[in-house]
Amino acid sequence: MSSNQLSFILACTLWNRMSVCAGESLCTQAPEFQLPSGGQSEVWETLGSSVALNCTALLSWNQTDQRCEATFSTLLWSKDGTPLNLSLYPQNTSTWTHSPSQMMVSSVLQVRLREQADFGLYSCEVRNTSADFSLQNTAQPSHTAAVIAAISLFLLLTVAAVVYSRCRLNVTLWYRNSYGDYEIDDGKLHDAYISYVNNEYDRKLVNFILKPHLVNKSGHKLHLNDNNILPGDEPSAELLMNVSHCRRLIVVMSHAYLEQDWCFNNFRQGLLHLLELSQRPIIIITLEGQVKHMRPDVVQQIREHQHRLTLLTWSGSHSMPPSSVFWKELALAMPRKVVFHSDAAGDPQTLFQDDKDPMLTLNPDYLDCRPDPDPAGDLGLRLPVHKAPTPRVPVLPMFPSVPASLTEPKPSDIDVSDLGSRNYGARNDFYCLVTEDI
Repeated sequence: MSSNQLSFILACTLWNRMSVCAGESLCTQAPEFQLPSGGQSEVWETLGSSVALNCTALLSWNQTDQRCEATFSTLLWSKDGTPLNLSLYPQNTSTWTHSPSQMMVSSVLQVRLREQADFGLYSCEVRNTSADFSLQNTAQPSHTAAVIAAISLFLLLTVAAVVYSRCRLNVTLWYRNSYGDYEIDDGKLHDAYISYVNNEYDRKLVNFILKPHLVNKSGHKLHLNDNNILPGDEPSAELLMNVSHCRRLIVVMSHAYLEQDWCFNNFRQGLLHLLELSQRPIIIITLEGQVKHMRPDVVQQIREHQHRLTLLTWSGSHSMPPSSVFWKELALAMPRKVVFHSDAAGDPQTLFQDDKDPMLTLNPDYLDCRPDPDPAGDLGLRLPVHKAPTPRVPVLPMFPSVPASLTEPKPSDIDVSDLGSRNYGARNDFYCLVTEDI
């Protein structure tokens, strides 16, 4: 091994720089920024203040390498990518040797924030590597709080929407039962008039499902009718009277119901008649998912008058539990019941009448509807007329000039002696007739 090769190896060992041994210059290696830490810094200042930006970098250095020039190891400042005019920005630059193979370069840039344009991104660059200082105005509102508030509001609205979709009916029912209006003093005898077709399916649905739930659980009074609700072109007088005595009209619309004459021939006219009978009839569709198989004219008419109807869908086993959506929607469509804590007989909705009209009360206690055992009455009995006795001492002093005939009491002009002979059988029979269960 020659002496030149040995000296080269010793030099490589002494400097402990393999890059030099490979022929790579130390001046081309990337610097290590001491300030700002990590190569980035965010500085908040107010308008009118001054700030000193300290940029310090540790450079690999070889003083014997001619390729390490001073200009290549100088810190250069720029703002938003544009080189700064250092005559406008005071600068303090210093350089010192940290070790034989390293050099420390430091530059302090004085920035006076006179206007909003002085804020921005300041960068110091050396050997094609830069460190950034972000100057921010503290007077400007921070968007962080706004973003957090927007995210919190979005999450709150999402949770509220989920809770509302799941508990909407329960909350609405609670509010209606707590603060809703009572439908009293309206002269109605029943809460709902149910129209259905007398076939096996509809009869079981009405008598074994709807009626027990509405009567036993909810305490409503129902009037059931399995006849054709519109047998002719116009509603009958009996139908009008029965429906007028009910607060709601419920129609169980099944396949058999739609096969009736008035539904099959002219459903539009029949639907208009239903809307005339009730302001907002309740239509229970029992087609069990086969609504798409309904006739197009029926679907069209229901959609056109949907805002005037209360449409409920009976889905069989899914609607059977008392906590299902069907029963909650039906409870909202029915009138609010009066909680009447009393043993008195009669409908609590009509017992609140001030005059206790027997026309509005079924089988009242004070009305005896039994026939009169003696319709002819006691015509032969004449009760004596009782007159008030003459007072011994006159109330007012008597004057001698007043004739004695004027001081004698006159008999009453109204003869009440025949009250016992009057016959009230006709009126009693009339009340018994109009209060008889229909």
